[in-house]
Amino acid sequence: MNKILLVIQREYLTRIQKKSFWIASLLGPILITAIYAVPIWLAMQDKEVKRVEILDESGLFQIADLKDKEVEFTLVKKPAEELKKSFTKEGYTAFVHLPKDILTQSKELKIYSEKNLSLPLKSTIERVIEKKVRATLMKEAGIASDIYDKTQVDVGSETITVSDSGNETSSSSGGAMILAGVMGMLLYITLLLYGSQVMAGVIEEKSSRIIEVIISSIKPYQLMLGKILGVGMVGLTQFLLWIVLTIGLSQVASTFYSVSPVKQKMEQMKKVDPEAAKQVENASPMSEVTKVIESTNIPLVVGGFLFYFLFGYLLYSSLFAAIGSAVENTAEAQQFTFIVMLPIILAFVMAQFTMQDPDSTMAFWASMIPFTSPINMMVRLPYGVPMWELATSMVLLVIGFLGCSWISARIYRVGILMYGKKVTVKEMAKWLFYKG
Repeated sequence: MNKILLVIQREYLTRIQKKSFWIASLLGPILITAIYAVPIWLAMQDKEVKRVEILDESGLFQIADLKDKEVEFTLVKKPAEELKKSFTKEGYTAFVHLPKDILTQSKELKIYSEKNLSLPLKSTIERVIEKKVRATLMKEAGIASDIYDKTQVDVGSETITVSDSGNETSSSSGGAMILAGVMGMLLYITLLLYGSQVMAGVIEEKSSRIIEVIISSIKPYQLMLGKILGVGMVGLTQFLLWIVLTIGLSQVASTFYSVSPVKQKMEQMKKVDPEAAKQVENASPMSEVTKVIESTNIPLVVGGFLFYFLFGYLLYSSLFAAIGSAVENTAEAQQFTFIVMLPIILAFVMAQFTMQDPDSTMAFWASMIPFTSPINMMVRLPYGVPMWELATSMVLLVIGFLGCSWISARIYRVGILMYGKKVTVKEMAKWLFYKG
């Protein structure tokens, strides 16, 4: 046991003393905080008003019909060919040519610009013109515009979860999907990242022949287990740093938002345009995540995340270690690496469908099979999972890890001292039955 602890200590200290570890640990929380802080800040900035020139050959439009907060429209009466050449020189972003038969040929609208027109500006121009064309057509059909406006109803809903005891809690379908997606992505990246680190460490020790010295004082299985656990502790340390730093930065950002001019702008916007203010407040993905956190068992989600990261990592890293022991360089490892990466990639692809329907048969089995359960069960947790399913999934994952570690140990003990020969999958399978 002491020998395993020494290997764990060496692997752990070697990695956390690297600059790359601390750079990644600091940049991660900054990026996470920026995901929701930057959109709010950008939404509150004063946007540049675009100037657009319009030639209306239909005679339908008045300047009062061309109003928008972010676009300044100007009606002109000049030849179209002349306007095409002069609109940029006069400071206009775009020139719009409305044909005479705009009511019947609404697809004939042409917008000219010096550069590729941005999609929001194109949509704004089309929306303003559509509004006037629709109003004119309704008037000709004898339909009052105010009657039409009353029929344009936006249906909004509030999702509420109900417990067995009848307690109601406000929830968020969008927030659950965001939270599930973030956790699934984190597990996908970390399983590949830390598993490949184990493989690279084994290959490095084998190619430098230092493994021959180490193996004389420690059993191959102890060395493999110590290396896997050491790198795993590095991953857990980084996760804890991310959690603590992200919470701290979020508090700082919230404090800044509550006392800064941004908050004052938001209050002013609520008085002038409540709908726009609501859109700004909902611009951040974290606004939805906040709602789902209130209706989610956070200790269960955090505990489940740590469990599935740890045992998912142990399962895959044992296989990566076996591959590292069977080859002498990373080039040779590529032909075997895909075999281990394939289930991780498959699990991530299946997670996309699990998020859409977390109670489907496919989602159930994806969260039970040990090779796909770490990602898919974590994707299901924010939506709510029966405890018997969660317990069964955990037990199967532990059994899967024990089985994979036994197979990997059998390969590791032979491959770690094998030199000068290219190994095939068939030959690695024979190593499982070697005695000794």
